[in-house]
Amino acid sequence: MSVIRTRTVVHVRWMIRRDMPEVMAIEDSRRFPLGEDHILGYLRSREHIGMVAEHGDKVAGFMVYELRKYSIGIKDFVVHPACRRSGVGGQMIAKLIGKLSAHRRVTIDAAVRESELDFLLFLRSCGFLATGISCGHFSDTGEDAIRMEYEVEP
Repeated sequence: MSVIRTRTVVHVRWMIRRDMPEVMAIEDSRRFPLGEDHILGYLRSREHIGMVAEHGDKVAGFMVYELRKYSIGIKDFVVHPACRRSGVGGQMIAKLIGKLSAHRRVTIDAAVRESELDFLLFLRSCGFLATGISCGHFSDTGEDAIRMEYEVEP
């Protein structure tokens, strides 16, 4: 018997302080969660932005990304386990792609643990390509990172 998933329509908006309990609950569902201090450290920086995907009054996913002069770097990207494979992540990526332009920011990149095959396949399905490997990138495990990149069409 196969599971039939319906598309969950979400509103992707800026993260606010009252989202943090739900964000951290989603983050803690990961195999290698970042701590709250780590996420807040990103958000205190002017270059980093946090966004949540909201379905009704619940947070279905969130992302933290870095705005650079010519690119956007995904730092954290997590969808609630109950909302995976329902279109939430795709809508979040679409929001990031909408921030690209042929004249300014032209790429989105992410360093993904080699063990996070689901996320690597998801990014590939969104048009990202593997562009390299960073050996020993993750200091907590010494795991390598696969560099994934999306480039806007000229």
